[in-house]
Amino acid sequence: MTKYLDEGGADAGLDRMFRALADGTRRAMVARLVHGPASVSQLAEPFGMALPTVVQHLRVLEEAQIVSSEKVGRVRTYQLVPDAMVPANAWIVAHRRPQERQLDRLGDYLTNHRSPEEN
Repeated sequence: MTKYLDEGGADAGLDRMFRALADGTRRAMVARLVHGPASVSQLAEPFGMALPTVVQHLRVLEEAQIVSSEKVGRVRTYQLVPDAMVPANAWIVAHRRPQERQLDRLGDYLTNHRSPEEN
């Protein structure tokens, strides 16, 4: 069977990032952290889930290097890693451009090759 995910290669970090962001709860946590650092309990509030479950989600985000954490006393605070999403954005942009070019060519073709009834 072909191995589609490159666990140890150049794309391993990108694979981890997309896998981490595939979950809606984790995306919501990232969206919350856009507004500034937050504790585990603050991040757990809107989800109504047990703290250990929230910590598991945060661990996935941390392993993907999307967030980092700091513990002061008994409180662990999470924040977004600056520019963490740059590799994912670059990948998306690189793959969007060929599709946009194809659509532009299709639009040009349709504009230049109208049927006689349309004129």
